[in-house]
Amino acid sequence: MNETTISIDVDKCIGCGKCVSACSEGAIRMVNNKAALVDNACCDGLGACLPACPVNALTIVKRAPVTPKTTQNIMGPGIPMTYSGETNNRIFVNNGENGNLNQWPIQLRLISPNSPVFKECDLLVAADCTAFSNKNFHGNYIKGRKIVIGCPKLDPQDCWDKLTDLLANNDVKSITITRMDVPCCSGIVRQVSKALENCSKEIPVRTITIYSDGKEVEDRGTLTQ
Repeated sequence: MNETTISIDVDKCIGCGKCVSACSEGAIRMVNNKAALVDNACCDGLGACLPACPVNALTIVKRAPVTPKTTQNIMGPGIPMTYSGETNNRIFVNNGENGNLNQWPIQLRLISPNSPVFKECDLLVAADCTAFSNKNFHGNYIKGRKIVIGCPKLDPQDCWDKLTDLLANNDVKSITITRMDVPCCSGIVRQVSKALENCSKEIPVRTITIYSDGKEVEDRGTLTQ
């Protein structure tokens, strides 16, 4: 989860609802004819809603830390559980094993190419099925990298066009691509190649093909960067 979230000045808000339409996460709703952040956990903190407000009632602020508290273990004996506060009556469970994801969001449709999380990073561009096929995906590929995920077959081209802006606006040091061993997944390699060509940058690239049984094969000569 990002360390930032949205704050709404209700005195400035004129109740136009434009920020509600601009919030793809559904975190903002109209309450008593005023915009309200009704689900702080869903807010990505990137501020895509800010330009929609005609009176500048929205700002980005630092997210308040949540102090976990121990509660009754509903998962069964031997499985640790923590309750991290009330958020729309949801209980957050921690099974004691932390992953390596250090940003949010990761879906290509939701990321901002101008987000500071991508400054001077090693980037993972992952076909969204790959993480489900390899049990070591966090340690092998996510750890130490920023990540964007998408489906080269189902996601529209305007989503993949974000890669050009992301690479152009940030000093990306390396790119790792993970794809599945199916023909349609080769499109993710073409999209990265196209983005590099469009922004006229030379960035080291490696491509990993992951099979449905979890086997990993590094493809040689896929990109000549």
